[in-house]
This record gives sequence, C-alpha cells and structure tokens, in this order.
Amino acid sequence: MKQIFVTGTSTEVGKTIASAIITEALEADYWKPIQAGSLENTDTDRVKRLISNEKTKFHKSSYELKSAMSPHAAAAIDGVHIDRLEIHEPQTENYLVIEGAGGLLVPLNDSDTVLDIIMPTYQVVVVSRHYLGSINHTLLTVNWLTNKGYDVSLIFSGNKNPHTENIILHKTGVSLIGRIDEEEKFDKAVIKKYADRFAPILKTL
Repeated sequence: MKQIFVTGTSTEVGKTIASAIITEALEADYWKPIQAGSLENTDTDRVKRLISNEKTKFHKSSYELKSAMSPHAAAAIDGVHIDRLEIHEPQTENYLVIEGAGGLLVPLNDSDTVLDIIMPTYQVVVVSRHYLGSINHTLLTVNWLTNKGYDVSLIFSGNKNPHTENIILHKTGVSLIGRIDEEEKFDKAVIKKYADRFAPILKTL
C-alpha cells in the first residue's frame, strides 16, 4: 500500500495533528522513525489518543532520544549515532503514515538529513503554518522535494491567509489537501471531522 511521509516547513507547524488526521482518514498505520524528546508523551502517544478507528497499528520508532532537539544533537547527548540504514520501514499491507522530525533538512548525523530517509516512492505531504517567513520556507521545502522527483501535496495549518496560500499554490503548482484551522482543542471528534473532510482527496493521492 502507499506510504505517506509528513514533513513540515519548520518545527511546531502541526505535523503531528496532520499525521493524526491522515491516519484517521485512511485508517492507516502510523510510524515515527525518529522521536526526540518527551519519551513519556511521544508523538506516537499523541496520535494514539486522537484516533477513533480500530484498524490503525502503531509501529515502534527506530530511534527514541531523550532531548527535544535536532536528532543529531539529541543522539550525541544520548551517546547514540543515528544510522539511516538502521531505520527500517515496518511491513504492513495497510497505508502507512510516516511522520518526520522537524523540517526536511534537519540533520540526523554529520552527513544525513530527514530528506535521506524519504524513499523515492513516498507521497510527501508538507504542512505549512502561517508565520512571517513561511512563504519562503514553504517554497524552499516544496522545491527541494519536487526537484528530486517526489509527488508533493500541501496542508495549510492555522487561520486562513489567502495572500499566503494563493502565492504558494501559484508558485509551486502542487495539490492542496486542505487547511487545518485554529481549534480550541484537538480531540477525537475534531480529528474525525477533518479526516472525513480530507479523505476523498487523500484517497486519490
């Protein structure tokens, strides 16, 4: 089945919420290859709490690091070397949602970045949150991916900003899955609402 890799224009842009929505929409499996920080409340734990369906399986991270930092730095603190060849995609007959760490060029070690674990066959979803500088960050991220031949789609995160959204879509030419608005809270009901909204588009990727 298809693998969908979720990355973002920066950290804290809403990747985990977007991953939960995509996972729920497709009743997909979920995998976070590298978890850095909050090992008692990981992104996998967060997604588990937001999912309503009973089909999704959650796969163990290849690396679990204690510090909420760039993976290469968190690994150094833990006395670990991240070897991308030891990051093994879990076997499943289901859709697989893969959540990245930070942005596309976040370093895993002295030579590899998150981009190096995105396989050529993956569909990539870029989460873009509106902030000063987000147009530049989004265009750089999408252009890196499209220039390397990936099939890319966008999810916007935050309040509607037509000026930002329109210029990004115009300059990239990639498809839009939708926007995740600011919500008072994200719980199972809210995730299911967006999952139902995005499912028809996601199933065509």
